[in-house]
Amino acid sequence: MRLSRYFLPVLKETPSEAQIASHRLMLRAGMIKQQSAGIYSWLPLGYRVLKRIEEIVHEEQQKAGHIPLLMPTLQSADLWRESGRYDAYGPEMLRMRDRHDRDMLFGPTNEEMITDIFRSHVSSYRDLPMTLYHIQWKFRDEVRPRFGVMRGREFLMKDGYNFDLTYDDAMHAYNRHLVSYLRTYERMGLQAIPMRAESGPIGGDDTHEFLVLAETGESEVFYDSEITDLKFGDRAIDYDDRAQCQAVLEEFTSRYARTDDTHKEAVFEERVPEERRRHARGIEVGQIFYFGTKYSEPMGATVVDPEGNRVPVHMGSHGIGVSRLLGAIIEANHDDKGIIWPEGVTPFHVGIVNLKTGDEAADLACEQIYNAVTEAGLAPLYDDTDDRAGAKFATMDLIGLPWRITVGPRGLKNGVVELTSRRTGESEELPPEQAVTRLAQIYAGKL
Repeated sequence: MRLSRYFLPVLKETPSEAQIASHRLMLRAGMIKQQSAGIYSWLPLGYRVLKRIEEIVHEEQQKAGHIPLLMPTLQSADLWRESGRYDAYGPEMLRMRDRHDRDMLFGPTNEEMITDIFRSHVSSYRDLPMTLYHIQWKFRDEVRPRFGVMRGREFLMKDGYNFDLTYDDAMHAYNRHLVSYLRTYERMGLQAIPMRAESGPIGGDDTHEFLVLAETGESEVFYDSEITDLKFGDRAIDYDDRAQCQAVLEEFTSRYARTDDTHKEAVFEERVPEERRRHARGIEVGQIFYFGTKYSEPMGATVVDPEGNRVPVHMGSHGIGVSRLLGAIIEANHDDKGIIWPEGVTPFHVGIVNLKTGDEAADLACEQIYNAVTEAGLAPLYDDTDDRAGAKFATMDLIGLPWRITVGPRGLKNGVVELTSRRTGESEELPPEQAVTRLAQIYAGKL
């Protein structure tokens, strides 16, 4: 993409309403525009990151054997009355009536609708286990939406729902989701710690939240510092292997890690040596639940078991805050110049800066690099504008692309360009073709 043809409305000044780094930087980098309280338009740069995060979530869910579909944003209140949640959910639910005076709602979650889909088409244990998921916009009418996309009213979420014959089967689905979430977050350059939490209006006894440690987090957390040394890495995983998935769950949840809702100071002090006790804040980026037959019993989602009996299925739900993740990633990856995108989610893989647009040699070299980077399967953002060099560097630092190739007449006379890491600030001079080769090596296995 050429910057001269791109829509990137960066701001020089920080908007007064932005209170935290991610909100400030998303507005300044031209990623979002507020349309009303807690509701945003996603501008091209922000939309590219949003789609990249969505892509990673889809990939990891399907590796775990989960099946994508798409449910509507508007739901009938009748389904929620079946489960008993329509009146119990609270004012966060946006309720409305259609032209035929039927009660409708803008879905804050989809347990009822997915249960209705399941009961309409599945009747035998032979079709189990089954996990269906989608990525769809949700609406929760927050009293005080704030912090940009971190606590908006409209948000993009991945929500998945497992259907299993027995408790043991459902707990394997729970473990499978935990493993897939660890892989998902690490691909995005995040360490998201699973912490014992409250289930809230979803219901159920077994639940973990995934939290990214950050000073601006809305949750108070208590944890054993040893947990921050754990990495899933690139280890192979067989999602059908119950013992293997259980072992990962035990590895990542055996150490103390809880939100303030479930924290017990006496247990914390008993289980964790004083030098490893940590008290911090965290950003919730996902949650997994097991809630048994909470929805299947009242809504008649049953199957015939091997003995010929009709029994309610065991269920769980599993969410990832796709749009919220952008804020969390920025909170964990920024400096005083701007965003620092991890390679896995960057909107463009490299920025190409032409220090002297209009110079024949510089223009030609930039075009050749642009084409070579594209042929290598990477997405470049080429600053071909006639802005001053300082302004170009400031824009690149603000939008946070992991790598920058700087091309100027002086370097070209020596046959080199400059390859710079946004994260470390370190630069090296290389011939143009070697700079492209280095980029391809850096991104190998990260795309």
